[in-house]
Amino acid sequence: MESDQEDEVPTVNFVPSLLFVKRGVAKANPDKVTLTPAELARIINETREDLEEDGAEGMDTSDDEENEDSQSGLAERASRMAANNPDGTNESVDEYNFDGYEHETGTSGLHLSTVAVIDPTENIHDDEDSDAEDEVIKPTDNLILVGHVQNDTASMEVYIYNEEEGSLYIHHDFLLPSPPLCIEWLSFDPGSDKPGNMCAIGCMEPIITLWDLDIQDSIEPVCKLGSKGNRKKNLPKLGHTDAVLDISWNKHLEHILASGSVDQTVILWDLEEGIPHTTIRDFEEKVQTLAFHPKRAETLLAGSCDGKVKVFDCRSTTDESSSYKMWALGGEVERVCWDHFNEHCFVASTNDGKIHYVDSRQEERPLWTKEVHEQEVTGLVLSAQVKGMLSTASSDGSLKVWDIDERDARMVYKKNPKIGVIQCLDACSESPFTLALGGDLKTKNFCVVNLLDNDVVSNVFKPRYTGNGPANSIEPLTEEMEDASIADE
Repeated sequence: MESDQEDEVPTVNFVPSLLFVKRGVAKANPDKVTLTPAELARIINETREDLEEDGAEGMDTSDDEENEDSQSGLAERASRMAANNPDGTNESVDEYNFDGYEHETGTSGLHLSTVAVIDPTENIHDDEDSDAEDEVIKPTDNLILVGHVQNDTASMEVYIYNEEEGSLYIHHDFLLPSPPLCIEWLSFDPGSDKPGNMCAIGCMEPIITLWDLDIQDSIEPVCKLGSKGNRKKNLPKLGHTDAVLDISWNKHLEHILASGSVDQTVILWDLEEGIPHTTIRDFEEKVQTLAFHPKRAETLLAGSCDGKVKVFDCRSTTDESSSYKMWALGGEVERVCWDHFNEHCFVASTNDGKIHYVDSRQEERPLWTKEVHEQEVTGLVLSAQVKGMLSTASSDGSLKVWDIDERDARMVYKKNPKIGVIQCLDACSESPFTLALGGDLKTKNFCVVNLLDNDVVSNVFKPRYTGNGPANSIEPLTEEMEDASIADE
């Protein structure tokens, strides 16, 4: 199954990141935004100020034309939305205390947006002809968040995928300031005391943006983590100083988000305050991949381009010192993931086409290493519901499925999805045999595949799937976990 493509083939057209969102968390009818003329003017002025500040810091002035185009695109998008509310009136509830935020002091990195003014009683009509049924998100629908770069435009496309109906289409999208390198879903909403439907996005810029997926056609995130600083406003830099390559949300300590960057650091963010809680600097190269442990809130797995993978104990990790175990894998570490059926083990992939299976209790060497692709392994998914089912994707353009254990990996299936160099891979949490892949082929860069279409995969793995594996069994927090924080000694 694949998405509809444009008739005109773009010069640049690729998918650098994507993510499945579980069923039942999205609003059936996402809110739509309206803008007052004053809010539209504020957005354009802030964008202009940011571009001027970037230029003042010595950025390449040859990018001015590109920046102007991006600003023009933002203004055009905003104008279309503002047209839905020409009189500028609005009687909605100020959910995020937008009015008061402008008067707050301090240098917190949490920038609550003033753009989304939502009136749930307002009936906004789309100019485009669309099937009303397609607009409604069903409980059986998965969202697939697809980062898309086309020519000089970066966006996040929110697909609807329904396995029962066999449907796949774009529900809505929103523009991004730069190519989205990583995406993470989280239910923690910094602006609310209720669970949300949020996504954190890391881009080529050092700032992480948080978006509310229940707001349609957003033109600004609900908050930002980090700041490039502003000399005119006397605001200091905060957070990362270079591109953010991966993000991992702590599902047990929901206010904690980890991010890895080209600046050779990992930051543990406190989402309640919007500031870094701890900055880990124990890396000699850029940090490409992160994964919190599925059961132990204090354990963070990180892989970097110095060929090393490390398991941190965040309880005894501070800005000055860290507690970790380390394994040297040789090649640059591309992806990591935990084994849900063996809490001590994880898998790491490297740019030399190899995967490594590691027992975190044994620091000497991995349990085994196997060359599985001709080029770097850019996609790595170890099923949380089907024991031993590992899916890998590579820049060599192939998707492979492996049967792994503590001794070895045996290839079960190989496929060329014909999407060019494969950039990313993810699996549906409710249907582990359904995979989404993103590539760089200009005429086809995104597809969804069902592994059960292959008889061999079905015969090997379907008997192992009971539908109530570790991913579906919600483990109650222990008393210690309920009282834990990332700073516990």
